[in-house]
Amino acid sequence: MKTFDTIHNTKEFLAEAKKSGRKIGFVPTMGALHEGHLTLMRRAKKENDLLVVSVFVNPIQFNNPEDLKKYPRDLEKDKKLLESVGCDILFAPTAEEMYPEEEVTEHFDFGKLETVMEGAFRPGHFNGVAVVVKRLFNIITPDKAYFGEKDFQQLAIIKRLVEMEKMPLEIIPCSIVREPDGLAMSSRNERLKPKERAVASLVYQILQEAVQLKDKKSPVEIARWVADRFNNNPSFTLEYFQVADETFLQPLEQWKRNTGALGFVAVFLGDVRLIDNIRFY
Repeated sequence: MKTFDTIHNTKEFLAEAKKSGRKIGFVPTMGALHEGHLTLMRRAKKENDLLVVSVFVNPIQFNNPEDLKKYPRDLEKDKKLLESVGCDILFAPTAEEMYPEEEVTEHFDFGKLETVMEGAFRPGHFNGVAVVVKRLFNIITPDKAYFGEKDFQQLAIIKRLVEMEKMPLEIIPCSIVREPDGLAMSSRNERLKPKERAVASLVYQILQEAVQLKDKKSPVEIARWVADRFNNNPSFTLEYFQVADETFLQPLEQWKRNTGALGFVAVFLGDVRLIDNIRFY
């Protein structure tokens, strides 16, 4: 595995690879790698000639400075995991390398897509995501880039970014990878205390129970039911639950024929924020 920390050297190496017709599969990460990331990487390795992974904790997508400070980092451990899946190139830049300018002024308008759920509760988050992903795509020039569906709204934003910027690559969505008890795999899970981890699987359990109610209740009634379930459990603080259409992620009041619908949740368990989603239709 080759490791680069500068944009120049990374671009130079990958330009040569592309000249010889090699296809690049790219998995961008913020490190603290887990089986969810590795599943994406194995798929990217299988479907391309070169697997490129970035490890970069992107400061401009954190609207909470405390969250940025606490985000888990362990590059040496990450490198071992990358080698175990046959990663070819690791790009691990510093913030100064990615953002040489004093202030990042790029701004993207994703319309309604960024005003709901994560966009509503984490102002500026998706602009920070879009800025870094665009820069990474320009550096790596992948043929395919792989993203997990746990961050479903982020995935929708990135698909829109690629359309808006007319970038010549394919975005590959990958299913949520779960722990044996159903908890969606996330780097933030590392921060859960043992007592919190013991009840964390309730998030997915409540989502599964909500899906069973879809024939009897409207999306609005299901949202109330989910809120009650979380509000009656002192371990959790619900930030939002919303049933939305799968394309524009706008709230649904009634089920619509031929419209995919998912339920999205964000909850705090102690001081750790967990997100998850589940398909209704």
